[in-house]
Amino acid sequence: MAIWWMGWLVVMGTVAGAVAQADFQGATHMVPFEEDTISYNKTPSTGPIARLQSRIDRGEVKLKYDPKSGWRDSLLEALAISPKSQTLVFSKTSLQRERITPATPRALFFNDDVYIGWIPGAPVLEISEVDAKLGGVFYTLEQTETAQPKFVRNNQCLECHASAKTMGVPGHLIRSFKTDDQGIIDLITGVSEVNHRTPFEDRWGGWYVTGTHGKATHRGNLHGKAAFQMAEEKPNFLGNLTSLKKLVDLEGYASPHSDLVALMVLEHEAHFHNFITRLHYETQMAMSRYQHIRYLRSMGEGFLKYLLFTEEAPLKARVKGTAGFADHFASLGPKDRRGRSLRQFDLEARLFKYPCSFLIYSEAFDMLPRPMREHLLQRLHEILTGQDTSPEFATLSPETRRAILEILRETKLNLPDYWRAESVSGAR
Repeated sequence: MAIWWMGWLVVMGTVAGAVAQADFQGATHMVPFEEDTISYNKTPSTGPIARLQSRIDRGEVKLKYDPKSGWRDSLLEALAISPKSQTLVFSKTSLQRERITPATPRALFFNDDVYIGWIPGAPVLEISEVDAKLGGVFYTLEQTETAQPKFVRNNQCLECHASAKTMGVPGHLIRSFKTDDQGIIDLITGVSEVNHRTPFEDRWGGWYVTGTHGKATHRGNLHGKAAFQMAEEKPNFLGNLTSLKKLVDLEGYASPHSDLVALMVLEHEAHFHNFITRLHYETQMAMSRYQHIRYLRSMGEGFLKYLLFTEEAPLKARVKGTAGFADHFASLGPKDRRGRSLRQFDLEARLFKYPCSFLIYSEAFDMLPRPMREHLLQRLHEILTGQDTSPEFATLSPETRRAILEILRETKLNLPDYWRAESVSGAR
């Protein structure tokens, strides 16, 4: 049963796993999360899917079943997930892999803490939530009409979704593989997880991609030996697509797009969730053993570098999606009095205009054990006010640091009082 989770958030690539090693020494070691300190398998989730199930059971929410799409559209609405977030993967990397082909790709939808996978005609929806304490929690929902739909938690998924590729905790995978004309992957061509540090040209093998990106290339929209040979001769012959009509019939899908910008946000988000879960687990264990977190400082520094996009692969051309995802995502805010938001995109040189992850507002960040959360906020304040002059954060200009500081002061709840005081260092 676990195998299907190996693929539904699978599919982009880097070189020789170098990205994973950039987090911190030991980032891929397994955490003993089934032991008493964490008790993953024994602990009920309190995440978005668990909360939705409770509302369904109490009669507060009623999902609507559609004969063609099943629970898909109603579930997206109930979880406030936009169909514009749809991305399409055609690699056969799931329990339901026999149903996945370039002609019938799996559609993935997401918001800040839930991922949903849908395949036309498949017997189940594939669902994952990010529980603030447990990390990734995995479910299926049978695509059968009933008055009381039930999300079924499946811890067997951890056979694939708790590994070195997920930072040793229950988490999510995004990788890249070449495939043949049926979507069967070539494991030799793919490597570990992808995130915002992955070069643009290494992303999206096994995915459909709609969006423009100039002369920059990626591995999307290609399947079969002939297509890859043609891509060597004409690198963008299936790039810069604003429509997938010539590649696949998407009748019955929630959207005709597999939005490039949505893909870029997805890959940043998935690794962030793994990292924050690792921080949560490690902090719990350190406090249990030592009553302090001094041994976790390098891990915290690695997280701050990821939070602030300091190692982001620069864009080589302006990129633009096709589904309106960028406008929808940016509209979610929150915004400061000048209309600035951490959700605003740049899309010319980098992903976001203000490079600090929007997931700093997430429940997972706010529910980090207090010693770690306070430590991260202290270090982040030092960085943004210019007190920290270390080379690890030198890519952040004084102007950028100042802007992020001002946005967070006005939009991030429960910041320590010292964040409100005016600072005098290089962030001015």
